Amino acid sequence: MAGGKLSARQKMINLMYLVFIAMIAMTTSKEILSAFSLFNNKFENANELAVASNTTLLKGLEKQASEKPKDFGVAYNNAQKVSSISNDFFTYLEGQKKMILTKGNYAEKYKEEGELPAEEMDKGDALDEFWFTGDRLTKEGQAFVDRINKYKSDINNLLGDDVAYNPAKETLERRFSTSEVTNKDGKPQSWLDYNFKGFPAVASYTKLTAMQNDIKATEANLYNVFLGNTVDEATSLKNYTAIVIPDKNAFFAGEKFTGSVVLGKYANVTPTKLKVGDTDLDMNREGAIDSTGAARIEFTVGNVGEHDINGQFTFLEKGEELPINFNGKYVVVPRPNSATISADKMNVVYRGVPNPMTISFAGIADNKVAASGSGLSRASGQGKYVMNPGTGSEVTINVTGTLDDGSRVSDRKTFRIKDIPAPTGVIAGQSGVVKLPKRNVEIGTVAAKLDDFVFDLPIQVTSFKIRVPGQPTVNVAGTKMNAQAKAAIKKARRGDNITIFDIKAKIQGNSKYRLKNVSPVIVEVTSN
Repeated sequence: MAGGKLSARQKMINLMYLVFIAMIAMTTSKEILSAFSLFNNKFENANELAVASNTTLLKGLEKQASEKPKDFGVAYNNAQKVSSISNDFFTYLEGQKKMILTKGNYAEKYKEEGELPAEEMDKGDALDEFWFTGDRLTKEGQAFVDRINKYKSDINNLLGDDVAYNPAKETLERRFSTSEVTNKDGKPQSWLDYNFKGFPAVASYTKLTAMQNDIKATEANLYNVFLGNTVDEATSLKNYTAIVIPDKNAFFAGEKFTGSVVLGKYANVTPTKLKVGDTDLDMNREGAIDSTGAARIEFTVGNVGEHDINGQFTFLEKGEELPINFNGKYVVVPRPNSATISADKMNVVYRGVPNPMTISFAGIADNKVAASGSGLSRASGQGKYVMNPGTGSEVTINVTGTLDDGSRVSDRKTFRIKDIPAPTGVIAGQSGVVKLPKRNVEIGTVAAKLDDFVFDLPIQVTSFKIRVPGQPTVNVAGTKMNAQAKAAIKKARRGDNITIFDIKAKIQGNSKYRLKNVSPVIVEVTSN
């Protein structure tokens, strides 16, 4: 992408810009959209200046042709044709720019404000639908590519086979190449698809203005060739790339974007050394340097939060090593390892048990996150808490995170508080209405369980009552039948229903919490 002859030092500086751009996490923010509008204005201003400059050059040719028709007559005639061909193509591109505004519904606002509504031109759907259909071009998209090729063809036919014009032809082809492109995945992609599909409308609009700048630069180049000058396209702004350098490589939603927009060129200059921090990178590793001279940097990132990155290029200039330092910032956010799935109606914590919770703020280190709520306490582990709700029907947890710039963000969530459901009575491992021999009832253990409860709580029975038909009710302490209960059970007959009720139970380790009444168990005697 380098244009013109550059000094070794300038190439090194350009390469430094390339590394900066390699560290940018690409996001379409309002600031970046506005930056496109800024550079569109710069290109348009440059085009206005180029028109005046080219007019002066053309008049210079006209004067030379009138004074020396033999030497400059043909050149002036060709220059007029170049002007006509270029003006037609320039006007065509202006029509395409108006099409982008019209189809994207930006034309009215552009007319009212007198400038691009850049921040609203963040979508390119209208242009995509007009120029593309699936993986193919529409007839309008193909017509646009054909029009670019026609401009090149018309200029080339005008210049003919004169070898003196070969450098100008090469420049023309480079500026207006529509050849197939190899994308970042190494796959072939059509030129129009690669350069326009999926881009914000403001970016496509600016690219067309830049192409108009190429037309004016081509005119200037050819006029100078006709005059016998060697001035090339070095003054064309299109030879520069708008480089966005954010102050850091990640921003939170709502946070102010801060950074710089500069003009720079890419330089295909290979460094002899590359260091990140105190570590020298292997320049012979696969992919260390790409075809544009971009040097890839690789290192293991640090903990969650904002970090500085610094390093040094080393190049050879005039046989001596020339080091160039670079620095920047990057932000590490937690690696996602689970999805956040919640049932909006099921935000519940249970009274009487420690409810485990994980509380965090995406992109904020755990030591910069604070959570509070009635009954909430820290537990062991990153982002781990325990909620022991007290009285009431709801509890609210408030969370505050401190960003790297010192500002704070906060959130809150309310949970319903529910009691532990009533346990189910159990005898000999069975509940409800069961059938057992008398002997099994005599030696059976009375217990209680929580059916389908989210916590596996150990329930301990402390006492119960047993009623045998025709016998008085017997009170039993513990979980086993006492002598009085066994005597009553012995008097039961086949088919009698023995009722075990008023079962008292507690949670092991939490005697303060009073469980709801345990459901009774009814045993139908199957044998004497």
